[in-house]
Amino acid sequence: MPDERFFLEETTIAKIQEGLKKGTVTCRGLTEGYLRRIEAYDRRGPSLKAVLLVNPKALEEADALDRLYREKGPAGPLHGIPVLIKDNVETKDMATTSGSLSLENYLPDKDACLTKKLREAGALILAKANMHEFAIWGESVSSILGQVLNPYDLTRTPGGSSGGTGAGIAANFAAIGIGTDTVNSIRSPASACACVGIRPTVGLVSREGIAPYSLDQDTAGPICRTVEDAAAILGVISGYDPGDPETAWSVGNRPAPYTAYLCADGLAKKRIGVLRTLFGEKKEHGEVNAAMERSLRAMADGGAVLVELDEPIDTNELTAEVSVHLHTLKDDLEGYLKKLGSKAPYNTLTKLLDSGKIHPGIVQNLKRANTLSRDSLDYRTRTMKRFELRTRVLKLMADHELDALVYPHQKGLVVAVGESQGERNGVLGSATGFPSIALPAGFSTPTETAPLGVPIGLEFLGRPWREGVLIAIAYSFEQKTRYRKPPESTPPLS
Repeated sequence: MPDERFFLEETTIAKIQEGLKKGTVTCRGLTEGYLRRIEAYDRRGPSLKAVLLVNPKALEEADALDRLYREKGPAGPLHGIPVLIKDNVETKDMATTSGSLSLENYLPDKDACLTKKLREAGALILAKANMHEFAIWGESVSSILGQVLNPYDLTRTPGGSSGGTGAGIAANFAAIGIGTDTVNSIRSPASACACVGIRPTVGLVSREGIAPYSLDQDTAGPICRTVEDAAAILGVISGYDPGDPETAWSVGNRPAPYTAYLCADGLAKKRIGVLRTLFGEKKEHGEVNAAMERSLRAMADGGAVLVELDEPIDTNELTAEVSVHLHTLKDDLEGYLKKLGSKAPYNTLTKLLDSGKIHPGIVQNLKRANTLSRDSLDYRTRTMKRFELRTRVLKLMADHELDALVYPHQKGLVVAVGESQGERNGVLGSATGFPSIALPAGFSTPTETAPLGVPIGLEFLGRPWREGVLIAIAYSFEQKTRYRKPPESTPPLS
């Protein structure tokens, strides 16, 4: 007789839906299970500090979803699915702080477009995730709660800036997660926490109601434990929104559904360019390079055609000389804060710097951003370089008839707490605005602080609006490798 029990840890949307149908789980039981895990591991035990705020009405909402299910059936494709959502995404019933004490009391009047779409699909917003304050860097430390810890190695960061989402999803604090990404911020925590993160083409997902870093490069997307779940979430949150004019570009470019691309043979005959200039060459890069070589062999075994590339792309140079994230921060963040009126008393970078209510770690970036704007020759020069980079990457793919590029997301292992993130390659996707997906490529050698090893992630990058192709490749790779493992620091509760 088959085992009909429901197991919370590492569950998926499909398994939850099946459990609801069979009666082996309820929305309330599911929500209670995740709340127990947050209670046990977020401020106690390993003390991950991934969660800023739990929805105080979570159980009440779960009960309502159970009643609806009994009386009318599922509300939508995400009925009862608990979500961990980054705290720069507005929620009308919970404070949205962007990780900053300067916004600790900000309660939005309405949901962000993304939040609204999740709720309309039946999802339950379980909690708001800690993050690097105002998304300004990659270690996930905030003045509200401090440093998020990596559940695989508590001496290391979880990447960032969506590190609370990445660590929380890795630790099974919710079924699915939402992050935002301006330079690396979805794919970095996915890479560091053995998760799957999709940075969609800019314009596929609305940024309305999300505190901006750079509207030239900002986007939002899923951080999940499986490619299947990430594809399902992308389908729910994507599409045109009049509140974000950039999403007009998505009309006619959004296949439905993205889950149709979940093909076990998705690697077969795909031409994938191995961008060797994004690999490290030093001793400290050895663990990542070894994992990448194993992963490349798995791709070839799956029928992919690997094309070696030596295109001289330097992602450190792209971050320093092409990306416009700091040049737009003042204009975009101040514009957002001023629209909040009296709910945001510190509505300029100068006021934020003088407030004493921001983390010291973002002060230098805020000071630099305060001297920059779109109304400058440097911004215009960088913008032209971004356009040139887009064409250069597309030409590279056209010349070699490529379906995707592949490279390690980070040349070395994610850094220790107290260090600054470096050598991340996600800027190639953010500076071009092209879609990319990060997913597990294995683990480093186990150590005393990392009993499973430190997660290592690879990244696939594709042409604009070709998320489906990337999902097909990533799903096939995931099914062949099965690299994901849950962290030992947050085991199942009895």
